[in-house]
Amino acid sequence: MGSSKDTSEFACDCIKSWWRTVGQNFYPLAKCILILCDGGGSNSSRHYIFKEDLEKTAIELGIDIRIAHYPPYCSKWNPIEHRLFPFMSNALRGANFTSVDKVVQCIKRTKTKTGIKVIVRTNDIKYESGRKYKKGYKNNMNIVFDKYLSNWNYTAKNVA
Repeated sequence: MGSSKDTSEFACDCIKSWWRTVGQNFYPLAKCILILCDGGGSNSSRHYIFKEDLEKTAIELGIDIRIAHYPPYCSKWNPIEHRLFPFMSNALRGANFTSVDKVVQCIKRTKTKTGIKVIVRTNDIKYESGRKYKKGYKNNMNIVFDKYLSNWNYTAKNVA
């Protein structure tokens, strides 16, 4: 949970945090992480700054990161929204949000009937908005676009 702007750096820092605290423990033999993303915001399928930050993240973590964006207006089909968000809404119902810590405490209480628990941490980094990708990045990037729906499906390669 962030207290700054929703930027591509923030999205990638969340991926790093998840991988280091949860992912690599549950999937120690993984060679690739698959992330399903909505199509807008900081992790937009059209933003090359996200792809640049994602590539840096893949190199830093030492693992390929595969992205599959939901097509525009289709994020409602994201299964996590149906399996988790109603329980999160229940955990937040009636809470008086007097601080970020209070919100975090409420979200940590979230648990589904099937046993899914929410892991939440605060990220107090102040992210700069409006960053641009480096000149020449598009010509030299280590992003491999899928043959099928290449606008929405691609892999950031772990290549230094």
